[in-house]
Amino acid sequence: MFRDLERVRGAIDDLQGLRRGQVTIYGPEGLVAEFMPKLLAEFHARYPAIAFNVYFASTDRIVEAVINDETDIGITFNGPSRTDLTTIVDYSEPLKCLVAPENPLATREKVTLRELIAYPFALPETSFGMRRLIDQALHKESLTPNLALNTNSLELAKRMAMTGAAIAFMPGFMVMDDVAAGRLVSIAVDTPVLSESRVSVCIHRDREISFAAQELLRFLQSRFGLLSSSAGAPGVAFGATQRS
Repeated sequence: MFRDLERVRGAIDDLQGLRRGQVTIYGPEGLVAEFMPKLLAEFHARYPAIAFNVYFASTDRIVEAVINDETDIGITFNGPSRTDLTTIVDYSEPLKCLVAPENPLATREKVTLRELIAYPFALPETSFGMRRLIDQALHKESLTPNLALNTNSLELAKRMAMTGAAIAFMPGFMVMDDVAAGRLVSIAVDTPVLSESRVSVCIHRDREISFAAQELLRFLQSRFGLLSSSAGAPGVAFGATQRS
């Protein structure tokens, strides 16, 4: 009921030409911490009357929030294909291994999964699409990792890698600042499965979205496009946005 009233108010504001409202976003913690602050700051400078509600969650929970109309926009890692979701952005970049600078592997450009299982793993729990992709890669090579940390916090997994107590896995764009500052080293992993990593921005197929959400989706499309160009990533695909 509250979301319906909020949507009606937003529609009235749109008709009156008022650029205000709220946008709710569900996304993975690591992406939000590294990628979203600059984007939201730039968006807020253009539309200062638009506010954000941002929540961290696993892939499964993000999809649930979109389906149940708890959020305007969901951002997932390797989320499921569903007929009731519309994908606005599909950004591909391989998962990389994250190690501390003093790790013996830190000087390598590429490693194999078999080499990595000699080290403790810090992984997100199985409700995360990223974890399921890692498990798939390990299963394909019949490997069993030493799981030192199983967590619902991508930030904690990354921090464990920084300490040298474990290794972690994330796309390179999520740790750009940490790599540039010398806190982490990201290494390519020689397995096709981890190259299938993707970040998707999605909305509910059958729900209209407000001006505020529409404009934020355009910002996300633009920034993922720039990210793909600057990172030399495999690519970014755009779907059609909806007008409210």
